[in-house]
Amino acid sequence: MKNYFDIKDRIAVITGGSSGLGVQIAKAFASQGVKLALFARREDKLKAVAEEIADEFGVEVMYAVTDVTDYENVEESVQKVIDKFGRIDILVNSAGVGHMKPALEQTIEEWDKHLKIDLSGVYYASRAVGKFMVEQKYGKIINLGSIHSRVSIAGGGVSVYTSSKGGVKNLTQDLAVEWAPYNITVNAIGPAYFASEMTAEVIDSPEFAPVIQAYCPMGRVGAPGELDGIAIYLASDASSFCTGQLICIDGGWTSI
Repeated sequence: MKNYFDIKDRIAVITGGSSGLGVQIAKAFASQGVKLALFARREDKLKAVAEEIADEFGVEVMYAVTDVTDYENVEESVQKVIDKFGRIDILVNSAGVGHMKPALEQTIEEWDKHLKIDLSGVYYASRAVGKFMVEQKYGKIINLGSIHSRVSIAGGGVSVYTSSKGGVKNLTQDLAVEWAPYNITVNAIGPAYFASEMTAEVIDSPEFAPVIQAYCPMGRVGAPGELDGIAIYLASDASSFCTGQLICIDGGWTSI
């Protein structure tokens, strides 16, 4: 039987590869035989995740300590991947931060920092990797957007988060158009709330349970593994005519 989602031996760079959804997607790819390059700032976490994935799935895993807000650092890390593997087939932009604070209470420094990580970081990594994908005339870029790329939330204080994730959606569309002639697809995944290091403080609070019941038809947060299918689809040639899309995996959240 044909495997429409075959990504074995592809080379994938994953930013934010030391925790959260980045690790979940890294493991999903590793389970399909993908060779990985993990980027994040915390070397101890990176090293532990890389060793765990290599041991569990038997694939090659490298890592590079990378601050996605530093373009020169991103370029250096991308070059290390090229030096080791010779190409990059897949880029997952998963690095990000969470921030919930009313607009009049957050500082200008908080606003600037958040946009730098969640939006500029996506652009920096896409630009650094995109140069090689254009040369090889092939590539799959997957950005982590959010349901908040499309919608806000009553009383949520998510002005900078919705701004950055809305920017990710629009950047995804623009790069998809710009790089379509080079056989590069650029898409975004829009998760609702998933359990992770970044979201733990929010979803573990007692105030969050009624929010989930009110906004999510399925009445729960996302479970580990529930992004695996869409990530593998967008990384594979099954999605060869799918580009510029934000696909929400949200239990129906953005349907109401």
